[in-house]
Amino acid sequence: MTAEIIDGKKIAEEARLEVARGVENLLAAGKPRPGLATVLVGEDPASQVYVRSKQKACAQVGIESFGYKLPATASQEEVDTLVAELNANPQVNGILVQLPLPKHLDEERVLNAISIEKDVDGFHPLNIGRLAQKGRDPLFIPCTPYGVIYLLEQTGTKISGANAVVLGRSNIVGMPVALLLVRGNATVTICHSRTRDLPSVTRSADILVAAVGRAEMVRGDWVKPGAVVIDVGVNRVDDPTVEKGYRLVGDVAFDEVKEVARAITPVPGGVGPMTIAMLLKNTLHAAELAANS
Repeated sequence: MTAEIIDGKKIAEEARLEVARGVENLLAAGKPRPGLATVLVGEDPASQVYVRSKQKACAQVGIESFGYKLPATASQEEVDTLVAELNANPQVNGILVQLPLPKHLDEERVLNAISIEKDVDGFHPLNIGRLAQKGRDPLFIPCTPYGVIYLLEQTGTKISGANAVVLGRSNIVGMPVALLLVRGNATVTICHSRTRDLPSVTRSADILVAAVGRAEMVRGDWVKPGAVVIDVGVNRVDDPTVEKGYRLVGDVAFDEVKEVARAITPVPGGVGPMTIAMLLKNTLHAAELAANS
């Protein structure tokens, strides 16, 4: 059996088109254009690339993009003041502070200062707390975990009643994905460095989400035949045969696992494109909430 390759690029593009239609509907109803503010502190090259890609994506779906840059030497007070100004700006529906921040800044303090109604990254403690509580709904879901669940839903994967295993327990991916799977009525196991006999645990999974940050850690014999495998990892491995000198691989040994799984996401082209697509969906949702308030 060779697995179905889950095309994250295609599914993300469909999600973006849906957002573009939602923006058009808002404007047709006489409501303001949605706006996303990005805050970049310092000159980290990777962060600059991420911010530019988010701004470009906004332009493609009709969302106004507001870019703010502060020097790496910016004080905590300067960052806090900017966030407060964006909280008060009615043109801004979503605020995204690009992480990581310079080490002298209190990252948690900055994220906590973002209004919960504009927390389109989904990392405000109130949103995460609501995600963890039965009968409560967060205003926004963290973008990468949201993308994982969206991929499962779009590929017709049944979450309710499934045995799901999440490999990794980070605040950004592992824990929110596990909470979302629980909300979908899956039976969830979270694995980490202290998990005993890890391969036997992962082999129990109908749905396996790998988000541990170790290149090709999950081998073919770790996977239950017919499982759906979502690979969140993005790792550089040296490869002198390519011009760049390296290639990107996931946390899953793709060539092995695709011969066992029912469906699998590639790296790149799987979960990656979903993150920005879900950010756009969250920003549109924030604008709709503001328009109806």
